[in-house]
Amino acid sequence: MVEEYHEGGCVCGQLRFRALGSPRRVSLCSCQWCRKRSGSPIGLSVYFKKKQIAFLQGHLQTHTLYSDAGRWIKSQFCPDCGSTLTWTLEFLPEYRGFGGGAFDAPEFIYPERYVYSRNKPEWLQVASDIILCPAMAEQPKNTGNNPGASGGHT
Repeated sequence: MVEEYHEGGCVCGQLRFRALGSPRRVSLCSCQWCRKRSGSPIGLSVYFKKKQIAFLQGHLQTHTLYSDAGRWIKSQFCPDCGSTLTWTLEFLPEYRGFGGGAFDAPEFIYPERYVYSRNKPEWLQVASDIILCPAMAEQPKNTGNNPGASGGHT
């Protein structure tokens, strides 16, 4: 049986990655960091366990910063074109987040929640099955198959 995989990379093509299996968590977020990271009012974050990720070519540069909730974020980007591709969050250190737009074929992505939805642009309509979290939700209690089911993005 062939395992599902999703590939992607940066704008210039220097860096390529592959994620095996299904994402463990998919979130929309309008915190300050996601807005700045994506250059958009909404960031789309796709999380996989680190062991599901393989970097196929290139190298990343790392920058550590702090989220709206005061937790560290280790953001990694292409040093050639500057594309932010991936990050690790302090409260989910065994997971790696990727920007949804970094995937070559992002059709598999569907968000479960929208964190910092209080910052949602008025023009944006959110599907009724997406959980709205006005701010940072509680710290995740279980990081099993559904990490942060009760927790926020950053």
